[in-house]
Amino acid sequence: MPYDLIIIGSGPAGYVCAIRAAQLGLKTAIVEKWPTYGGTCLNIGCIPSKALLHASELFEQAGHGLAPFGVEVSAPKLNLKAMMAHKDATVKANVDGVAFLFKKNKIDGVRGTGRILSAGKVEVRSEDGATKTLEAKAIVIATGSDVASLPGVAIDEKRIVSSTGALKLSAPPKKLLVVGAGIIGLELGSVWRRLGSEVEVIEYLDRILPGIDLEVAKQFQRLMEKQGAKFHLSRKVTKAETTKNGVTLTVEPVAGGEATTMSGDVVLVSVGRRPLTEGLGLKEAGVTLDERGRVEIDAHFRTNIPGIYAIGDVVRGPMLAHKGEDEGMACAESIAGKAGHVNYDVIPNVVYTYPEIASVGKTEEELKGEGRPYKVGKFPFMANGRARANRTTEGFVKVLADEATDEVLGVHMLGAGVSEMIAEAAVLMEFKGSSEDLARTCHAHPTMTEAVKEAALAVEKRAIHI
Repeated sequence: MPYDLIIIGSGPAGYVCAIRAAQLGLKTAIVEKWPTYGGTCLNIGCIPSKALLHASELFEQAGHGLAPFGVEVSAPKLNLKAMMAHKDATVKANVDGVAFLFKKNKIDGVRGTGRILSAGKVEVRSEDGATKTLEAKAIVIATGSDVASLPGVAIDEKRIVSSTGALKLSAPPKKLLVVGAGIIGLELGSVWRRLGSEVEVIEYLDRILPGIDLEVAKQFQRLMEKQGAKFHLSRKVTKAETTKNGVTLTVEPVAGGEATTMSGDVVLVSVGRRPLTEGLGLKEAGVTLDERGRVEIDAHFRTNIPGIYAIGDVVRGPMLAHKGEDEGMACAESIAGKAGHVNYDVIPNVVYTYPEIASVGKTEEELKGEGRPYKVGKFPFMANGRARANRTTEGFVKVLADEATDEVLGVHMLGAGVSEMIAEAAVLMEFKGSSEDLARTCHAHPTMTEAVKEAALAVEKRAIHI
């Protein structure tokens, strides 16, 4: 029987779309070329990286962070094999969970590489080369993204690695060179720094973490340097040579000047990601792509071809798993005739280093660029009682509110555990709340979240504890 919906790709966007569609009564199939479900996020991205980030943070804390609390332990010993086993077990639990949800919701999983033949038809090619054609009323493209390459730097996943290879190193490199000071590079660089590597980061721009509030990024860079990381900004890598003992990079100033070389045991290339559309038959099917190779869609995730939709990293917007999940739900609801919607102004962004960075909404730079008058409230964790008790006083909370209406336009946090705290700001902004609303909401004492309330109070210059 034909399906109501076929989804190509089982990452966060695809599998959430499938589950929501099944909940709405649509007969659904999902096509996946990998042996396990979950896409990049669950298999080689978000989940395994967070497992290693947490484990490496515990390792560093055991070695350097317990004595001030009166806990004396001998120097910890790294068992990287066991740490990697923890990562792999975490991945397996998550991908097995998705498989269970497919079975629970009566979603048909089809193994193989999907290719759109036309509206309503998807060809699936299995590993042995056999093909079959599935038919459906609607098709959703949810193929995600892949690692972006850098001219002159060939990734071999041994000496020159992408994020995939960086999650599988057999030992901490003596020296790790990270090309790209974005989220992925800084997260994985911090993992290996904690485990003993010397880490140097090379960035094309004159700042780290493009897109993050500049004040937050600058303070974060100082904290990373204090931890031992080194940064080379406004530099571009033009060539990489692999030797028996490591890799030598040719590095040039972006503004022009003399080239220099840098050597390391391993190079991590983390210069972004690109939408994965090759081999899908989109050109033949007539599906329009934009200048960056993303599938063009309207407000309801429809492409220019009736019956074909697209969501997640393969379309416009931030390449974030939770953005893809929200699009997956909204797309399924739209296909089922309901009012699916995603508020792109309220999508949190997190850097899972230590300390963490979390933000939602506009940055100061964006508001200045728009010419929109705004007010700022800031509160440092140094003045927070729980932060002092926990010895997690680095960082601050910043609240940006419209000067005339007091509506909160952006919230930016740098500190321990702020990835869990940012949801409060997202909920407030989803309801177009004001800094006054946030300031008058009672927060438990003593908690780190009191810094959020104090930052909201500071918008009107009435913070209590500074």
